[in-house]
Amino acid sequence: MASPGGAALQRHAAVAVLRAAAAAGDLSRVKALHARIIRASHFHVVLHNNLISVYAKCGQVGLARKVFDAMPFRNTVSGNLLMSGYSSSGRHKDSLALLREADFGLNEYVLSAAVAASAHVRSYEMGMQCHGYAVKAGLAEQPYVCNAVLHMYCQCARMEDAVKVFENVSGFDAFAVNSMINGFLDRGQLDGSVRIVAGMMGEVERWDDVSYVAVLGHCASMKDLVLGGQVHAQALKRRLELNVFVGSALVDMYGKCDRAHDAQCAFDVLPEKNVVSWTAVMTAYTQNELYEDALQLFLDMESEGVKPNEFSYAVALNSCAGLAALRNGNALGACALKTGHWDHLVVGNALMNMYSKSGSIQDACRVFNSMPLCDVVSWNLIITGYAHHGLAREAMEVFHYMLSVGEVPSYVTFIGVLSACAQLGLVDEGFYYLNTMMKEVGVTPGKEHYTCMVGLLCRAGRLDEAERFIVANCIGTDVVAWRSLLSSCQIYKNYGLGHRVAEQILQLKPNDIGTYVLLSNMYAKANRWDGVVKVRKQMRERGVRKEPGVSWIQVGTDVHVFTSEDKVHPQIDQITVKLEELIDQIKAIGYVPNFAVVLHDIEDEQKEEHLMYHSEKLALAFGLIHTPTGETIRIMKNLRICDDCHVAIKLISTVTSRKIVVRDAVRFHCIEGGVCSCDDYW
Repeated sequence: MASPGGAALQRHAAVAVLRAAAAAGDLSRVKALHARIIRASHFHVVLHNNLISVYAKCGQVGLARKVFDAMPFRNTVSGNLLMSGYSSSGRHKDSLALLREADFGLNEYVLSAAVAASAHVRSYEMGMQCHGYAVKAGLAEQPYVCNAVLHMYCQCARMEDAVKVFENVSGFDAFAVNSMINGFLDRGQLDGSVRIVAGMMGEVERWDDVSYVAVLGHCASMKDLVLGGQVHAQALKRRLELNVFVGSALVDMYGKCDRAHDAQCAFDVLPEKNVVSWTAVMTAYTQNELYEDALQLFLDMESEGVKPNEFSYAVALNSCAGLAALRNGNALGACALKTGHWDHLVVGNALMNMYSKSGSIQDACRVFNSMPLCDVVSWNLIITGYAHHGLAREAMEVFHYMLSVGEVPSYVTFIGVLSACAQLGLVDEGFYYLNTMMKEVGVTPGKEHYTCMVGLLCRAGRLDEAERFIVANCIGTDVVAWRSLLSSCQIYKNYGLGHRVAEQILQLKPNDIGTYVLLSNMYAKANRWDGVVKVRKQMRERGVRKEPGVSWIQVGTDVHVFTSEDKVHPQIDQITVKLEELIDQIKAIGYVPNFAVVLHDIEDEQKEEHLMYHSEKLALAFGLIHTPTGETIRIMKNLRICDDCHVAIKLISTVTSRKIVVRDAVRFHCIEGGVCSCDDYW
């Protein structure tokens, strides 16, 4: 019989072998030693605890559980090891279930593991019970427990409880502060984040890597470039700008502060670039509307051998949406499908956004219907997509279906809904959604909703009421709302109110080019050329210049850009011949040039030539020349489409039997068979 000392030596040797086998990943040796222990009918809690630990580290948590269940008695370490094994395997619910049937003691390590598992599964009740037990057992002040409890409350969106715990933390703790900042940022509670960051500034020397990431995330959310630059300087002192996580946070911060070049510089210095850092700099370019640069970075990332993830695809697809580059978006969608990223929610939403903003709402609807999981963003995209394409009834149908399946509308949802009401002239329904339903679901109306209501009243011809609504709802400083009313004054020929509204806008924004153009249009339509001259004089005196009309169209892989009165395009002669042919065809079915949109007092023949060379007409003629018969033509324009071009393109769609989609500065115009989705109002 072995002496007690010999048994201890054998135990130590067995433990050493187990740990060595675990380090080498030699599971067969672990199992062999386990078999010898079973044959010897030898039980010792330390040895069996080591078996649990080794099996858990080898990813065999099921075998670890069998060892645990076979133990005649267990100690606190036994439970903690198995719970940790469950957590490492992502089986947090099993970890909590083990706690409920525990016959082992609970120390600070077991409690912190339990609270961490509660945070992962967002189980506020279980986490709160563990917190209560910790308080009763006198363990609530233990750093492990305290940090785990704080993190749990943040993850469960119980920031009030998290604040109470945080205020009782003695001294500065980096993990606690990081949790609080991220908790506030995740909930959009920036005031709370400001308080925490302000308290951190005197303790910079105690920050860890995660602290820098958290504070930079705060700077990004607040668009606080000054503080972000200071944090960057501190990171440089500690050489943390080379850390891939801190570097990626710097890229994100500069991107959200509209400093794409600085984001690129922060990216360039990273010695190792992973998919997160690549996606961060792509996002920076996309957020700053540098869509071509973002797409080029996507290609560069692939050429560097870094495989894109679902977020990379989402950013690239959103860049295609910004360019209305349907062909590129289709190619990216095919790649996402091939690489298994299509089913990710963020990719599905980005695909919907790309199709919608590229003028293919039917494809956006197809993606929506095929998505295995939808969130409120998905619903918002399809509702606002329908509304922007002039399909207001379809937008309202989707909204009511959204309510029927129990999805709670958000701030953005009601922007789409009120836009649809405006298109349909549903004044009473619009006020019901604004004053009743939004309150019921806890959405506070913002200026976007009020602006939609102004548009709704204008669409119904209730211009004086729209003016009173702007004043009564304290959006008198919102230029967009006033400009919507000004546009309607032009449509309804209420030039007296229009002049008063224009003066109001120019007081708020003296260099607002859109207002000068609308005011000039009103004078021109009334043949008040003295008024047009007066407006142009004001523009010269204030240094305001009208932005030239620019339209572009993608044919194959190339994007062709046209400016109004463009006479330098390599194919201008061919385009001119095509335009003259089209103008003759549509004149035969009733087209009459609308000289009122020409802001020059010149001869009618010159006015007609000026109208013919508008950028959207040039792009359309080019598209008709270079696309197959029957293919939809998609055109982008930087300004609103003018009345004359709108009428002409509708008639051209009839004589060519083509569907033509024009995305201007305000909305989509889906034109087919002489009918436009905007009902000719916009």
